[in-house]
Amino acid sequence: MSRWFSQFYYSFPVQLLILQLRNNFILLLIWLFLTFLLTGSIGSKYGIKLLFWAPEYLGEVGFWSFFFIGFTYGSLVMTWNLTSYLLGAHYFPFLATLKRPFTKFALNNMVIPVAFAVAMLYRNVKFTYAETESLSSVGIHMLGFLGGVSALVIILAVYFQFTNKDIQSYLDVRSSNPPHLAPGLRRPVDFYGIRTGMDRWRVDTYLTESFRPRLVRSVAHYDPTILLRVFRQNHLNAVKVELASVVILLILGYLIDYPSFRIPAGASIFLMASVAIALTGAVSYWFHRWRITVFMVLLIGLNYLTRFDGFNHRSRAYGLDYSERAEYTYQDLRNIFSPANVRADSLETIQILENWRRKASVTENGKPKMVFLCVSGGGLKSTLWTMRVMQKADEQQGGHFLDNVVLISGASGGMIGAAYYRELYWQKVRGENLDLSESCYPEMVTKDLLNSIAFTIVTNDLFIPWARFDQGGYTYVKDRGYVFEQQLNDNVDDAFRQTLADYQQPEADANIPLMFFTPAVVNDGRRMIISPQKVSYMMGTPASLNQKGDIEIDAVDFCRLFEKQNGTNLGFAAALRMNATFPYILPNVYLPTNPAVEVMDAGFRDNFGLKSATRFIHVFKNWINENTAGVVLVQVRAFDRKLDIPASDNQGMMESVFNPLGIAGQVISLQNYEHDASLGFLYDILGKDKFEVVHFTYEPGEGKEAAPISFHLTNGEREDISAAVDLEENKDAFSRLFELLNPVSRDLLSDK
Repeated sequence: MSRWFSQFYYSFPVQLLILQLRNNFILLLIWLFLTFLLTGSIGSKYGIKLLFWAPEYLGEVGFWSFFFIGFTYGSLVMTWNLTSYLLGAHYFPFLATLKRPFTKFALNNMVIPVAFAVAMLYRNVKFTYAETESLSSVGIHMLGFLGGVSALVIILAVYFQFTNKDIQSYLDVRSSNPPHLAPGLRRPVDFYGIRTGMDRWRVDTYLTESFRPRLVRSVAHYDPTILLRVFRQNHLNAVKVELASVVILLILGYLIDYPSFRIPAGASIFLMASVAIALTGAVSYWFHRWRITVFMVLLIGLNYLTRFDGFNHRSRAYGLDYSERAEYTYQDLRNIFSPANVRADSLETIQILENWRRKASVTENGKPKMVFLCVSGGGLKSTLWTMRVMQKADEQQGGHFLDNVVLISGASGGMIGAAYYRELYWQKVRGENLDLSESCYPEMVTKDLLNSIAFTIVTNDLFIPWARFDQGGYTYVKDRGYVFEQQLNDNVDDAFRQTLADYQQPEADANIPLMFFTPAVVNDGRRMIISPQKVSYMMGTPASLNQKGDIEIDAVDFCRLFEKQNGTNLGFAAALRMNATFPYILPNVYLPTNPAVEVMDAGFRDNFGLKSATRFIHVFKNWINENTAGVVLVQVRAFDRKLDIPASDNQGMMESVFNPLGIAGQVISLQNYEHDASLGFLYDILGKDKFEVVHFTYEPGEGKEAAPISFHLTNGEREDISAAVDLEENKDAFSRLFELLNPVSRDLLSDK
């Protein structure tokens, strides 16, 4: 038993694994992070695990999507082996005496990559069969993955076959001084360790290319100089391959406009991990025991350099003029929120309401019901859910649902769906032959966006973006924000190519509802109200006009603030992006202000759009009471309010330390409570007889997980979200909405 254990313990694969655990902890953290992503331990509610389980390429999950996953995984594995070889080959001098030393090193260093691949393939097979119940689909996916891995391995194997040298190449040609890997740079510890045997690790057996164990021969009779020369030449080739990989990424970054080059998001994650391993290995190789210090110095230096424009790219709002900055100070905001501006903007909006009243469907006492549509954020899940609810409501109202809607507000994905449906409705009003109930529209607007974003992060945004483009008469730099807008427009046949100005008159004439986008200002927490109309009255409560010292301005009128920067020239897709800027996935948008401010996802202040609706109703409550039969607030939520309450017992020391900070992660729950207070306020100012709330909530089907918050949906998730309109609670909500907007029809039904 002890002999067997000794043979196992001193085998090359086991010793390499021990070496990784002892020396390369940072590299192992990268594998651990990927494992957490794969299993859903990290990012499960954002759907990251599905990027590996069901990768999508050009809108399809099939052979080519898995081929790219396999190819990039092969790249990750080879980078791992190249880096490990750089850092650890000198511990095993016997390698230099073998033919194809790097190949044998890589084969014996595959414990971690093989374990990860097996886990990933298991997840792929299990998920694919559950989705399709087709063994042929499983086979195609596996064939694609293995084909991708094989293609990468063959390419590199051919390269190393003709460039890597073994000891036989040097036996006849001796040199007194081993060559440097790069001029002026060398690691004497390698030579010293090989010459003295101080760093040598015991290995009794290794695996050959045929996966058979073979005994290790003594290297005592070899000149250490020749052994080191073999390693250095192999190291040089490894560095060349890693540099070539970075160059290829830069070239791919230039091709971000071409959909064929937008590989699956999971493949982009593998590429990013490859870059991280290569950079970590390079620093560790050159600086050895100083590597932690060097990492810290590099991070501090990088942070300092990126303060300057030449080394730091800041994403912009396309359509705005950045040559002149708007003043963003408390006094300037007060000047915008002046009684004169508020009065002028309120009168213009009242004229819009008058236009709406003449066109809206009349209900009780000859007056219409005023509908506010508040949609939640939540990625493409919310986009699809909002589209399906609007389709169903419009079908129920005979195509006139939006006639009663005055304002649409909300966050990220929900607003993308609402904006797309509003645009389709406007096209139909203008005479286009459209059937808004067709299923193709929800499918189009929920096509994948994540692949393009992830690919651009890896090939473009990790470096300094340099490619430029023109829009609205101004020049900007291409980044993942640009690619997001391009991909979104590609998905919906350019439905969002307009500017804010293009919607100004249709909204003013009440041909379409008003729409407020409300990204949060990172610098001070205020909301930026983006609308083609001037809406200074949304910047504070009516009382704050007179009580200036007691009630703070909590929002900013975008068009008034950026009047000189051509604010209404803002691209409509840019407004959607600013409203849906989830951290890290999309870049925060920097605005042309002094001091500079940046905005991010609207969901951090108001994920359900209720703040905007409440403020609007509060400002115009007198007109609403006099001219309408009441208000119906329609909430379209992609999240169930009935959440499990996590326990605080059985916590360890570290969990207890961080537990008080846990409330910061309960953003949605905190907003729910705050919104309930807002609803109570609306009941008070309108009266319970003139205010109704109708909820439409997405809940997963029986036995299914809730769709994630992501810019990527699987076919199964689309089906589950679409089917939720037929849940009993939502059927009751549709019936209630029909009764509120069609009281005459309701009375006729009751008479029968």
